[in-house]
Parts: sequence; structure tokens; C-alpha cells
Amino acid sequence: MFPGFSTSSSLGWLGAARDLTVTAVEPITENYLRLRCDDGGLLSGQFVRPTTCAELAFLVDGGTHRRYYTLVDPDPAAGTLALEFACRGGIGARWAQTAIIGDRLAARLAAPRFDLPRPVDGWLIAGDASSLPAVNSLLGAIAASDEPDVPVTIWMEYRTDDEFTLPLRAHEDHRVEWVARGADGSSLPAVIRADAFAAAGYRGWVGTEAGATRRIADLFRHDYGLGRAAVTAQGYWVGDGAGVSTRRVMLAST
Repeated sequence: MFPGFSTSSSLGWLGAARDLTVTAVEPITENYLRLRCDDGGLLSGQFVRPTTCAELAFLVDGGTHRRYYTLVDPDPAAGTLALEFACRGGIGARWAQTAIIGDRLAARLAAPRFDLPRPVDGWLIAGDASSLPAVNSLLGAIAASDEPDVPVTIWMEYRTDDEFTLPLRAHEDHRVEWVARGADGSSLPAVIRADAFAAAGYRGWVGTEAGATRRIADLFRHDYGLGRAAVTAQGYWVGDGAGVSTRRVMLAST
């Protein structure tokens, strides 16, 4: 029995829960951490799509808490993956900041939710530190696709100066704009609205604070002309009026 998971099956999951084992702890910045793991068979026989995530069961403060994280560099053949944590006081980050090699973490793979569409004329992508693993997964899939040279515009919201050094896997031809998060969280949608251009034929992907995600998705659909079906959007966290993370949304990393 894995803590935090029922033995009964349910729709939306692929296979049984497995134990991940931490094999390396890699601080990326003062506020961002990567853990490399043996997957315990989690990825065995799986085709891993861009932005694939797993539900993780964290034992913190005497209780089990479940959160979703994007798989970083998943390698089914090698049986390895990594997890990345924006350290902002959340349950997952608190566990990760005390993790050492050999620690184990129960996980189950979430059902695929995203396939790279084609053909596509370009991409509009909006994210932040919480969704960085998903953004990088998407950028990797674009680079490996049969349309690697389409225009890509990326808006990344930041809250601390060290987030500028986070490993965004953008190509040199991609347009990248970093936007400071304002007190009410309106800065990123405002910048994206001001940048609007006719982008019919593009695809959009949004993963930011929940309220901003809704506004940006609407901008992509209407101001940029993508339409509803061409935009994938998922709130990654919910903030208070000061822009502080209060909890992680269901798909913390799609």
C-alpha cells in the first residue's frame, strides 16, 4: 500500500502507484530545486507526452498531501526522471528542501492530457517558475517535431530576480519576454494584451496563476485570433491579493 493512494482504480490514471527514489539533489537557484529520481517502474511501457505529470504523495507534518508535478527529462528506457520545485513555502517544496539521496516518494502517472498539434504556424506560451518544467517540456517537443522552426513567443512571469537565471530551454530564435509580477497579478495579462498581433494558425499554451491564466487564455483566443480549440490553459497556483501563492491548483504542472 502506498501512503495517500487507494488500491481501487479510477479513470484518469495510468498504472499503479510506484516509489520514486531520490538519486541526486541539485539546487538550481536559492529558490529553485531539482531532484533526480529512479522511477521505480513508473514509466515502464509508457509513451511520455509533453507536459506529462504525476501525482505525488508527500508525507509532511504527520499527514499525506498530494500534489501534481511535471516530469522533467523522463526516460522510460533508463527508468529515470527529475522533479523541479519552485520553493515558495508549499507542501512539495518543503519536502524537497529536506530531501536527501535515498528518500522515497510515492507517485502515480496522470493520464495523458496533451498531444503536440500539427500542422501549426507558431506558438504563444505564457508561464512562470511553477510551470517552467511544463514549458521546457513543450519547447523540447517543438524542437524535436517536424516543425521545429515555427515562430515561438514566450512570456515568463517572475517574482524574484534569480528567476531570470532559471533554465528556460528556449531556442535562440524564440522571442522571450520576462515580466515582473505586480501586486495584483495584472502585469502579465497587460503585457500580453499590449503585444497582440494576428496569430491565426498559431497554438497557445498557458500555465500561470489561476486568475491570470483565464485572462491570458481569453486574450490568446480573441485578441490574437487563435480561437477556443487552439489554446491549452491550466492554472498552476492560486494567489492572494498580494500575489502570494496560497495553494497549488490540481495540475500544478500539467
